[in-house]
Amino acid sequence: MIAQPRSLYVHVPWCLRKCPYCDFNSHEQAHPDFERYGQFLIKDLDSDLERYGNQPFVSVFFGGGTPSLMPPQTLAPLLNRLASRGLISEKTEITLEANPGTLDLDHLTGYRDLGINRLSVGVQSFNAEVLTALGRIHDADQAIHMIQHAQDIGFQRLNVDLMHGTPHQTPEIARGDLEIIRSLEITHLSWYQLTIEPNTAFYSRPPALPNEEALETTEETGSDLIADMGLHQYEVSAYAKPGEEARHNLNYWQFGDYFGIGAGAHGKITTDRGTVRTQRTRQPDHYLARTSFMATEHPLSNGHLSAECLMNGLRLKSGISHACFHERTGLDADQFRAEHLADADSLGLLTPDRFQASELGWRHLNRILEMLV
Repeated sequence: MIAQPRSLYVHVPWCLRKCPYCDFNSHEQAHPDFERYGQFLIKDLDSDLERYGNQPFVSVFFGGGTPSLMPPQTLAPLLNRLASRGLISEKTEITLEANPGTLDLDHLTGYRDLGINRLSVGVQSFNAEVLTALGRIHDADQAIHMIQHAQDIGFQRLNVDLMHGTPHQTPEIARGDLEIIRSLEITHLSWYQLTIEPNTAFYSRPPALPNEEALETTEETGSDLIADMGLHQYEVSAYAKPGEEARHNLNYWQFGDYFGIGAGAHGKITTDRGTVRTQRTRQPDHYLARTSFMATEHPLSNGHLSAECLMNGLRLKSGISHACFHERTGLDADQFRAEHLADADSLGLLTPDRFQASELGWRHLNRILEMLV
């Protein structure tokens, strides 16, 4: 099988406060041992490199949790190891997720000096009432100040996360959030509707949410406003200026490979034994108590491989080509399409020459995805 593009995901599992909507592997802790954690990340990386080979990363992404809690000096050894082994260069997209309520602004300069060249700022809203309902620990002024400071010191690539359909949000509040995005000249926006997930505080105690009419108005007016900013939708919840698409996310959706290091991190690797998922122990205390750094492997069957490839690829407005499907799975695209997506073709939900939702299919994407299960 052809070697796949490879990314690196680095998970930082700690937060100052767990948000009531969050189902990620994140844990409240006031003073984690970030220096030790950084050394364990290197052990994970070295273990994966020994197992799966040394291949440069197209992107690196620090996610969480709250990666911006980690002081730059505790991330430096990992980035130095990546550079010394030729795994990253000045052209590599290196993203760090940042929470405006936790970030020491001096850290931004430190992150920049380490080679981190893209920030993803978890704002969620600029409205005080909505932020309180979402359990966020920052206010609008902190978020705006952090974004402007990052831009001033040279972060040219920057994403902002915004939610809609949240408690206390009206279409007018949602529009106000987007107007601030316009004023900040943001070039990449993640704009998505709040969903209530199991194992969250909101699932146990559901909040009052906007009704369907308000949701529809927000989505219609919000989509128009985002388009007017010159941001095009390239993925289900991602919008960008041309050339500003997140390379790390694109590698996910195009079903490329990635290492996952850190507590609870998942990876996907193509090997000469087939494609495998990898997973590391989830609880931070257990993670830091390990003596073995080899991730658990789970092989993917052809059925799971093809379904996962398309469940990712169809999230992209451009979909993925038949050739890419074959490269990522080793399976025949025409045969798979005839056996599993004939109904989607007959209903006009897919374009004829690639795995791409048509205009009609984009409005009924879940229906296509259900055919893959």
